[in-house]
Amino acid sequence: MYISRIRRNIFSFIDFLAWYFVLQDCGMSKIELKQSLEKIEKVINDACGFFEQMNLPNKSNVNLSKPANSRGAVTTARPPPLVIGRDKDCDNIVAMLHDKEEDAQPDTNRAHSPASASERCIRPQIIGIHGIGGSGKSTLSQLVCAREEKDGHFNLVMWVHVSQDFSVDTIFRQMSEAASRTPCPQFNNLDTLQTNLEKKLHGKRFLLVLDDVWYNNRDVRQYEKLQQILSPLNAGEAGSKILVTSRTKDALIALGAAEQRCIPMSVLGEDVFLKLFKHYAFHNVCVPADDRIRLEDIATHIAKKLKGSPLAAKIVGGQLRMRPNIDYWRSSRDGNHLDDTMGALWWSYQYLDEQVRRCFAYCSIFPRRRYLERHELVKLWAAEGFARSSDEGKDPEDVCQGYFDVLVSASFLQPEVGKYSSKMDAYIVHDLLLDLADKVAGSDCFRIENQWKRSGDNWTMEGCEDEVPLDVRHVFVQTYGSELITEKICKLDNLRTLIIDSAEWRKPVEEKVLKNLFARLRKLRVLIIASDQGMLSVPESIGQLRHLRYLAFMTRYGSDSRLVLPGTLTKLYHMQVLDFGNISDLVFDSCEDMFSLINLRHIIQVPFREIRSIGRLTLLRTLETFEVRKEQGCELKQLSDLNQLCGKLRIMGLQNVESQQEALEANLADKEGLRTLELWWNYDETAELKEKEVQTEVLEGLCPPKLLESLTMYSYDGLRYPSWMMGKHNGGPKYLNTLSLHCCSTELGPELGGFCSHLRSLYIFSCSWDTLPDHMEHLTSLKDLGLNRCRNIRSLPRLPQSLECFKLSRSNEMLMSSCRTVGDPIWEKLQHILVAYVDGK
Repeated sequence: MYISRIRRNIFSFIDFLAWYFVLQDCGMSKIELKQSLEKIEKVINDACGFFEQMNLPNKSNVNLSKPANSRGAVTTARPPPLVIGRDKDCDNIVAMLHDKEEDAQPDTNRAHSPASASERCIRPQIIGIHGIGGSGKSTLSQLVCAREEKDGHFNLVMWVHVSQDFSVDTIFRQMSEAASRTPCPQFNNLDTLQTNLEKKLHGKRFLLVLDDVWYNNRDVRQYEKLQQILSPLNAGEAGSKILVTSRTKDALIALGAAEQRCIPMSVLGEDVFLKLFKHYAFHNVCVPADDRIRLEDIATHIAKKLKGSPLAAKIVGGQLRMRPNIDYWRSSRDGNHLDDTMGALWWSYQYLDEQVRRCFAYCSIFPRRRYLERHELVKLWAAEGFARSSDEGKDPEDVCQGYFDVLVSASFLQPEVGKYSSKMDAYIVHDLLLDLADKVAGSDCFRIENQWKRSGDNWTMEGCEDEVPLDVRHVFVQTYGSELITEKICKLDNLRTLIIDSAEWRKPVEEKVLKNLFARLRKLRVLIIASDQGMLSVPESIGQLRHLRYLAFMTRYGSDSRLVLPGTLTKLYHMQVLDFGNISDLVFDSCEDMFSLINLRHIIQVPFREIRSIGRLTLLRTLETFEVRKEQGCELKQLSDLNQLCGKLRIMGLQNVESQQEALEANLADKEGLRTLELWWNYDETAELKEKEVQTEVLEGLCPPKLLESLTMYSYDGLRYPSWMMGKHNGGPKYLNTLSLHCCSTELGPELGGFCSHLRSLYIFSCSWDTLPDHMEHLTSLKDLGLNRCRNIRSLPRLPQSLECFKLSRSNEMLMSSCRTVGDPIWEKLQHILVAYVDGK
C-alpha cells in the first residue's frame, strides 16, 4: 500500500512539474506560480513522510552498483539468428505436408448440417506441433515455411499468428493479406470478408501455418471461433495443408489433427544446445584467450541449467554477452535462478538498466505477438519521458534508440521474419516475455482486447469485462466503443497513454465522446486513435491537453478519409509528434500558426503544405514533404536550419526557386540524417532556354548529404546534371544505391559510372531520352534496372555483369521485340541476367 501511495505521489510530482512548465510557456501570473509551487511542495512533503514511515535506508547505505562489472568488451550488437538441431523435425513435417495419402479430410462440422447433407466439404489436412512456451515451435514452423517457399510444392505459403485472444475477422484479414501480399480491403461484414478470402484461395494448393493456437475445452465460444477460422479453407485445391502450433496436444486434436500427426517438440541434444547457447553468449565478445577458456567452461555448466530451452539460451546468452566478466558468469552459474525458463527470464530482466526495464514494461500494453516498429516505439518512449535525465546534451530519441538496441541485443525484442510481416523493421515480444512484462508493469499498464460481436441485428461488445485499475497510466484499447470510453476510460484521471487501435465503421468515434475524453484526461501525453470511418472532426477542447506530446489520428483506408482539426491544436506547446497516417484530406485552418509548436519533432504522412515559417521548428526530424511557394514563409531557405531532419524528404515546387544561391540556402548537405531525397519540378514542355538554365543552377545548389542512399527526381529539364552528381568535386552523396528519374528530359552522361560506383538500383520512367548512358558496364554494383514508358530508346548498351533483374514495360515496341527475340543482339545482352521482365513476361 505504501509503495503504491509513494508511486502515485512521485508521478503527481512529475505531473505538477510538467504543468509548471506549461504555465511558464503560456506566461503565468504570480498567483498561478504561487499556487503551483504550493502544490509541488505538498507532494514532496507527502512523499518524504511516507519514506520516514517506511524507515527506508539512506542512499549512502545502499549499494546501487551493478552486480558485476565487465572487464571485457561490452557489446550490444545482436547476434544473427541461429536454427540448429531441427533438420530432422523439419524433414518429418515436410514429409507429412507432401504426403498424398489422405490429403484431405471431411469437414465434419458442415457435413452433418442440413445445408450440406448432399455434399461433403473437404478440409485440408491438419498437422500439429506442440510443446511448452519457448521451446521453438514458431521458429520450426517458419523454418518449414522457408523450405516450402523454396521448394515450390505449394502455390501459396501463409503464416498467421492466432494467440489466446483473437477475433475471427482479424484472422481472416491476416490470411487475406498473406494470400495476396497486399492490404486487405474494407468489408462491411464477416461474410463478405470470408467470401473474399475464399476467392483468393480458390484453385490454389496452399500451406497455412496457424501459429500459437490456444484451447480451453470449457470455453465453447473459443472452440466455435477456431472452427470458424477453418471454414473458408475448404476453397483451396486438393493437397492444401494446415500446420498448427500450440502449447497443448488437445488444441491440435480439437482442430481436427489426427493423433499420429501431432508432433511434440524434440529436446535439443546437449552438444547442439551448448552450441546454440554459445552462439548468443559469445557473439562479438573480445576477451583475453585465458579468460575465454574459463568463460567457455562456465558456459557449459550454465547451459545445463537451462534445460534445453532455446528462448532461455537466447535471453541468458544475450545478458552474459553484454557482461563478459568471469566473476559475473560464475555467480550466474552458482545461483538457482536459471533452473527454469521463467526464472531465467526474470534473472535477465533484473540486470537491465532501470530505464530499459521501464521501456520493456511499457510493451505490455500491446497485444501478444503484435508487430512493434522501432521508430514508433522510440518516439513513444521519448514522448513518455523515459529517456534518462542525466544524459544531458543527448537527444532523448537517440537515448531511447540505445534502450531499444539493448532490448534487441538481450532478445527481449525479437526481429520478425520480413516475409511474414508487412512491416519493414518489425519486432515482437515472445509470449513468455510478455507474461513477464505484464508482471513487472503491475497496474501501470493495461490492455483491453475487446471486439464487437453480432447477435442477430444487434452488436454487442465482448472482452471488456475486467475492471481497469484506477491508477493505471498506459492503456491500449483494441476496439473503440463509446460506452467503454465514457464509463471506464474517462474515469482514469492519471492516464498518460491512450491507444485506440480500431474504431470500426459501424461504431464511429463521436465528437461528444472526444469532448468528454479531453475534459477528463488532462494528463495525457500520448493519444492514438486508428479509425475506419471516413470523417472525423476533432473538437476544440483538445487544447486542454497541455501535456500532450504524441498525437495520431490514422485510418486503415485513406483514399476517402477526412480529418478536421481545430486551431487550438497550435496551443499544445509540448507536442513532439503529429501523425496522421494515410488520411487523404486534412482540414486545418491554422497551419500558418504551426510554428508555435517549438518542440515539434515529427510531422508524419500528411503534407502540411500550408505551414509558414517552418524554419522556426528547429527540432524537426521528420518532414516528409515541403512545398516551395512564392509567398512569405514558404521559401526554400526555411529548410536552412532544419539540420536534424532524417529519413525521407520530398521538396516540391522547385520551379519557384530562381537561383543557385536560393538553393544553397536550403543547406541540404548539412542534413546528415537524410537517407532519401525527392526533388520535384512541375513539368513544362514549353520551357525556354533561360528556364532550363535556372533549373540547372538550382539543382547544382541542392547538393545532398554524403550519406544519402536514394535520390529521385521528377520533371527535371535542365541542360545537364550537376557536378556533385557526376563526381566532379568532393561534394554529394558517396554511397548512393538507388537513383530514380521520372519525366526527366536531360540524358545521363557516361560520367555516371564514376559517381555511382555503389548504385544498386536505377529506374527510368517516362523519360524522352534516345539512349541509355554509355559505359553502363562500369556500374559494377548495379542489381536492378527498370525502364517504363521510355518510347524513344531503341537499343541497350552493354549491361553490367552484376545485374540480376531487368524490367522493361510500355516502352519502344522495337526494343521490346528485340528483347524477346531469341538470338537478337539485344536479347544476347540479357542472357546473364537472372530475372528479365519484358512487359510483364
